[in-house]
Amino acid sequence: MYGIVLIAALIVTGGAIAVIGDRVGSKVGKKKLSLFGLRPRHTSVIVTIVTGVLITTLTFAVLAAASENVRVALFGMEKLNEEMRDTQSRLDAASERLAASEKEQREASAALKKSQGEVDALQKEQATLEARAQELAKGNSQLEAAKQELTAQNETLSSQNGALASENKELEERTEALREGLLIMREGDIVFRAGEVLASGVVRTGRSVEEIRSDLGALIQLANTSAADRLEGDREENYIWIYTPEYEEAAEKIAEGGVDTVVRIVAAGNLVRGEPVRTGLQLFANRTIYKEGEFILSRPFVLTSDQTAEAETIVMRFLQEVNAAAKEKGILPDPIRGSVGVMGSSQFYEAVNAVMAGRGPGVISAYAKEETDSLGPLRLRLQVTMENTAE
Repeated sequence: MYGIVLIAALIVTGGAIAVIGDRVGSKVGKKKLSLFGLRPRHTSVIVTIVTGVLITTLTFAVLAAASENVRVALFGMEKLNEEMRDTQSRLDAASERLAASEKEQREASAALKKSQGEVDALQKEQATLEARAQELAKGNSQLEAAKQELTAQNETLSSQNGALASENKELEERTEALREGLLIMREGDIVFRAGEVLASGVVRTGRSVEEIRSDLGALIQLANTSAADRLEGDREENYIWIYTPEYEEAAEKIAEGGVDTVVRIVAAGNLVRGEPVRTGLQLFANRTIYKEGEFILSRPFVLTSDQTAEAETIVMRFLQEVNAAAKEKGILPDPIRGSVGVMGSSQFYEAVNAVMAGRGPGVISAYAKEETDSLGPLRLRLQVTMENTAE
C-alpha cells in the first residue's frame, strides 16, 4: 500500500512539473523571451530541459526521503554488498562448524557403541565368574562330605587298639590337610568380606539429580580410597566396580524420595586379592534416633566379688544390651560386627572401676553423648549409681 501511494505521488508531482514546464515554455515561446542572449526558440528548449531535470531530481529526492531502501540503493549499495559478503562468510564458517559437530557426534556415537560392547563383555565375564563360584560351592560341599566321612572313620579308629594308632595319625593329618584345603577354597586371600561397608554417608534430598549424583560420586571416591589403603595400592587408581544403572537409579530415588538418605557402599561378596572390588549400594531413610543427653537404657547389677573380670563382664553385657536397643530403635549396625557405637578403652575401664568401687548392688545407665541419626555411630555417656551415690 505504501509503495502504491509513493508511485501515485511521484506521478502527480511529475505531471504537475511537466504541465508547469510546458506552460512556462509556451509563454516563453509566445512572448519570445530570451535567456543569456539566446534566441526564443533555444530559450524554450532550455526551459523544457530544465523542467525534465527538475522532474528527475524531484523524483529521486522524494524517493530518497520516503524510502530507506532507495537511500541504501543510491548511496549504500557498496556497504550492502560488503555486508552480504561478510554474512556469506559467517554462513560458510557456521556450516564448517556444523560439519565438525556432526563429525564429533558420529565419533561420540561410535565411542558409546564401543562402551556398550565393553559393558556386555563385563556382564558375560560376571556370568562366567558366577558359574565358577557355583562350581566351587559344589566342590566345597563334596569336600565337606569327605571331611565328615573322614571324621567318622577317625572316631571309629580311635576306639581300636594301639596297633592302629599310626594309621589313625595318618588319617588325622589327611583330615587336617582337607580342612585347610577347604578353607583355602572357601576364603582364599579375602580382602573384603561380603556386606562389609567401604564408605557411607548421608545424602540430602530436595536437590537436583545432578547434585545428588555428585554426592554419590564423592562416596564412591571415598570407597576407592579405602580399597586402595586396604590393598596397599595407589589411591589414584580405580579399584571400585559399581553397576552404573544401580547408581543412576539410586540418585533418582533419593531425589524423588523427599527424605535424607543414608547411603552405604558395601562389598558385593567375599573379594579375594586381585579381583575387582565389586560393590553395591544400600539406601536407608535417615532420621534422628537420639537427641543429645537422651536416656537409652539402665540395668541393675550386683557385684559379688572384687574381681575385675566380674566387673568387666557386667559392663560388657550392659553394652551388648544397649547395642541391641539402639539397633531396634533404628541405628544401622555394622554388617560385619553388628555394633552401632564406638567407645574408647579409657571410657570402658572408667565404667568398670565405678562398678568395682561400689562393692554391692547398683544401677548402670546409658545416655546419648550427642545427637545421633540413623547412620551413627552412637557415642555413650555411662553413669554408675551405687545405692544413693552417683559415680
